[in-house]
Amino acid sequence: MAKLFFRYGAMNCGKSAQLLQVAHNYDEKGMKILLFKAAIDTKGENQITSRTGIARDVDYILDATASIKEIVYNLDEKIDAILVDEAQFLTKGQVDELFEMTKLNNGNEYPIPVICYGLRADFLTELFPGSARLLALADSIEELKTICECGKKASFNMRFKNGVPLFEGAQVEIDGDKDEITYDSACGVCYLRIRAEQASKLKN
Repeated sequence: MAKLFFRYGAMNCGKSAQLLQVAHNYDEKGMKILLFKAAIDTKGENQITSRTGIARDVDYILDATASIKEIVYNLDEKIDAILVDEAQFLTKGQVDELFEMTKLNNGNEYPIPVICYGLRADFLTELFPGSARLLALADSIEELKTICECGKKASFNMRFKNGVPLFEGAQVEIDGDKDEITYDSACGVCYLRIRAEQASKLKN
């Protein structure tokens, strides 16, 4: 039976690298896959890129109005699996479609395994809408682990502007026009410590 998989982790845990490895495994078996990513993720433009240096073109870049079901079931060839990078940026409706696509079996609509990779929460520890829906619907949920600079497991994401940690702002900011926006992962202890230190600096 086809399933909806959600594999999540903090920044720099190797999500994209694992996705690209899974894509390679399907290729080796001669199976047809489709790679999707959200249009809001401008990093890498039309590619999925990994810190290890490997990259691959995506098949479809999804804006918020795109119907994944219409894209896939209007193709002339049968798809063996769907892989989604940065799945936290999907809309609730798109996640609903992916879930349905793992279960459909009527006429032109057939069940397809779907593997989504993404973040669980943003730099303010709030769930992304796409991730919240995946946590609710996925048949299989797996955490991909990475470590904080202190050596503990990192579960939280941090945003920096020109090297300064931020604890307010829009949920999504890929890059700034003038400022360097970067992200890193941290354990809960370090996240709270850095937040308290930054709040103290802003008061003085």
